[in-house]
Parts: sequence; C-alpha cells; structure tokens
Amino acid sequence: MASYGSYKKIVAGQVIDGTVPNSALDPSAGLKYYVKHIYGQPQVCSPGCCCLWTVPTGVKRVTFELWGAGGNGNGHCSCNRCHHYQGAGGGFYSSKTISVQGGWQYTICAAGVYRCCSRECVGCKGCSSYVNGCNLSGFCANGGSCGRANTNWDTACYSYFECCTEPTANNADFQMGNHIGHWGGSVFCHCNYQWTCTTNAPFLAGGSGSASALVNCWNRCGCWHVPYGVGGQSGMTTYCERCCGQGGMGGGGLVKITYV
Repeated sequence: MASYGSYKKIVAGQVIDGTVPNSALDPSAGLKYYVKHIYGQPQVCSPGCCCLWTVPTGVKRVTFELWGAGGNGNGHCSCNRCHHYQGAGGGFYSSKTISVQGGWQYTICAAGVYRCCSRECVGCKGCSSYVNGCNLSGFCANGGSCGRANTNWDTACYSYFECCTEPTANNADFQMGNHIGHWGGSVFCHCNYQWTCTTNAPFLAGGSGSASALVNCWNRCGCWHVPYGVGGQSGMTTYCERCCGQGGMGGGGLVKITYV
C-alpha cells in the first residue's frame, strides 16, 4: 500500500522544463561548482606558487589538474661554431579526482622556472607541479624537456617523445606526456639559416609552442616570454665567430582545483 512518504517524492521526469525558476529554489539547493587556480607570476623567472589548501565544509569530491613547467631553452653553446637546435618541451599534464571531507588539507605547488638563463649546449628541464595531502601522495605532473644545441649535423631533423609515460603514472587518474621540440636547421649551409620550434603543455592555450628562425642574422637570445607550461626559446646563431647568447626560460606550472 502506498504511503504518504511515497507520494511526496518527485522524479526529474515529472518536472516540466522551465516551470520552476531558480528564484523558487532554496539557495542551498542543487550543486555549486567552484574553481581555483594556483600559479606563479607569469612571463618571468618565478619560484612558482606553493600553498596549503583546506577543503571547505560540505565538499565531498575534488578534482586536481596539474601542468608542469616548460623546459629552458639552450644557449649558443660553442661561440665559434654554427649549430642546429632542438626546442624545449612543454610541461606534462596530470588529473586526479578523489573523495574528501571538509577540513582536510593539501599542499599544492605550481612549478616555478629556473632563475637563470642557459648559455650551455643543454638547457634545464622544467620543474614538476604536485599535490600531497590526506589520502593522496606521489601525485605530480613532470616538467618539460630542455632545449639542446648540437654541432653534429648527422642528427636528423625530427621531433620525438623524450620518455614514455603510462596514462596512470605518478598516481594520476589520467596523465599525458609531451614531446620535446623539433630539431631544425639547414643541412647544407649550416651558418645561413637556423630554425626550431618548442612545444606547449596539453590542454593549455599557447598553440603549438614557439617557432623561431634566423637568416643571416648573426645571433639572437631566447628572450620570448612564454605562457604557462610552454618550452623556452633557444639562443641561436648563424655567425661562425665568437658571439654568445643565452636561451630563454620556460613557462611556469599551473594547478586547477575543481570542487562541488
């Protein structure tokens, strides 16, 4: 026999769209989505941003998304030889959704970038972003690959994944790696035309990274200020004399928190 309690229940199919306006609902009804971003100062060398985040009261599930910092570009390396160059790689991406309770705390760090520019043949790898706390450890997104200069012209012009990563590596629900930038440059006239291309971090704006080229221009530094997670530009030269330059820094890391 049906009870009074069973008559009070209303299923979604019984409510006609548009008949119950938002103004008729209690402010506490329904789900509310909140998003927070953790990041360092953009477009400059930065230590990144680390903080202690406390789960608000009433929150039951949280999704963390991480992007590692881009790698630094290389310098000219050898000042009296022409090179070809490989652009720096963008940072990796990781995501994780977990059940939480109000009051739980998490240490959240968006990766910084090295506070120096590279003059060496090989730049610096990007730093990792990470989150640690209640029922969560070992969760991070790796930084991007470093830029490289090479005087060995037998190296083919190509782009490749520096390392393979499993989709659930680093304690992630899903992780996406990145490939290092492109080896480029003229094979037949080494000191005439140089070019390379960096890569960006997955799912972030910034296109495919930064392409740069020189044609009879002596040298240039990697001075482009890059968006979050993008690889830094290489220092480049087409001049076979003593004329040194430095590579640029990669873009810093980023953390996105989504909770209901």
